[in-house]
Amino acid sequence: MKKVIISLALGTFGLGMAEFGIMGVLTELATDVGISIPAAGHMISYYALGVVIGAPIVAIFSSRFSLKHVLLFLVMLCVIGNALFTLSSSYLMLALGRLVSGFPHGAFFGVGAIILTKVARPGKVTAAVAGMISGMTIANLIGIPVGTYLSHEFSWRYTFLLIAVFNLAVIVSIIFWVPDLRDEATTRLSEQFHFLKSSAPWCIFAATMFGNAGVFAWFSYIKPQMMYVTGFSENAMPFIMMLVGLGMVLGNILSGKLSRWFTPLRIAIITDFMIVLALIMIFLLAWNKAAALTFAFISCAGLFALSAPLQILLLQNAKGGEMLGAAGGQIAFNLGSAVGAFCGGLMLTAGFDWNYVALPAALLSLSAMSSLLLYRQVMSRTAEGAR
Repeated sequence: MKKVIISLALGTFGLGMAEFGIMGVLTELATDVGISIPAAGHMISYYALGVVIGAPIVAIFSSRFSLKHVLLFLVMLCVIGNALFTLSSSYLMLALGRLVSGFPHGAFFGVGAIILTKVARPGKVTAAVAGMISGMTIANLIGIPVGTYLSHEFSWRYTFLLIAVFNLAVIVSIIFWVPDLRDEATTRLSEQFHFLKSSAPWCIFAATMFGNAGVFAWFSYIKPQMMYVTGFSENAMPFIMMLVGLGMVLGNILSGKLSRWFTPLRIAIITDFMIVLALIMIFLLAWNKAAALTFAFISCAGLFALSAPLQILLLQNAKGGEMLGAAGGQIAFNLGSAVGAFCGGLMLTAGFDWNYVALPAALLSLSAMSSLLLYRQVMSRTAEGAR
């Protein structure tokens, strides 16, 4: 099982590098290709669009193949997309490369989660999924700073060439370490959508979207807040980003450890509550360096402490369409990033200071917690009706 988790974590590491690595190379990309920085920033959106389009398509049609073969296909798309992005010079081809790179993102998490439910021992599934997700958190801690360094010292193309080559290594690990399993679900295509008739999965989708939106409403503007409100120098920002990246890693690990004693729902509710408190404290104490760093660490730790529990809850409430449900969670996650950045930006457009973005952030995180409490109420009524 450990080799399976390592292989899947390598895959999510590559996905994390591809998704977030673009943020550290926008200036170099714009200069090299001859486009504006806002146009280069569109490459972030094209990746997210690929996630939204690709996740349900792959999830629907992948039931015809073994889970291992689906994984190999998805990682090969990562190789092709990042290689295309590396070699492109026109805006159109760059956008296509990013679209293809994002296409396998959501489905990879869905397929990986299903594989882990089959190989992990009872009671260990949440911890196993957290192990898979750890690759993405480590990408934020180590991979992205390395990619940014390559971009600054050589070229942004080296960063994405590295991602493409790394995914070739992921393919090798899947071939040798992932067993050839098949999803035994025999539901027809139309029946895979039946779980969406229940309100329970929609509550989890909402919790995923609002939870990510809450953190990203603040995190999208962490650099100006830390510099212009808290008073850190620009030279301190790489260390601050490594600190919050460490928070992501530890939050994911802690979530997996807590799964031994608590249900995924309880972990998610408590985590959302802690994020709400941390964001409120960021708004109130952003001027204090120690407080700003402490609560930034807690907020980012909470973001990835939510990932595994929410993924498990989606699998539990998507019977007959597990892969579609898990992939849908990644769609909600990426939509949350866009919604959060927009809501935080509204405060800045209205003329408020940088720390005020934490107010809509806290409100969005509170909405995520409310969605989970509503889910608990829905499940309670369902259980009472079954008696």
